[in-house]
Amino acid sequence: MDIETLREYVLQKPGVTEGFPFGETTLVFKVNKKLFLLVPLDAGQLQFNVKCNPDKAIELRDEHPDSILPGFHMNKKHWNTVIANGSLSSKHLLQMVDDSYGLVAGSFKTAPKKNT
Repeated sequence: MDIETLREYVLQKPGVTEGFPFGETTLVFKVNKKLFLLVPLDAGQLQFNVKCNPDKAIELRDEHPDSILPGFHMNKKHWNTVIANGSLSSKHLLQMVDDSYGLVAGSFKTAPKKNT
């Protein structure tokens, strides 16, 4: 998977916006103005931070210690850093993005607005 494939996938989700609030090297995706995906653009290979249920976060780190780490520069209880080094399928990578989106979008009383 590459950054453009990830970006195109994420931008199809309702209410998603992208930007660079932390500088030009970190692409951030939000839903309802809340972060759910951060992608450092200066990393050698694709990696990204996703929000995760705390119990699931630990489980994923234990199952995939070379690919899933505690969230870099994030609350390590709720965030994982995922390294797309080929050991996880694209489907698995996108599922973690979907879970992060669902956690953040689901935390609001109203549904995210559709992108226009």
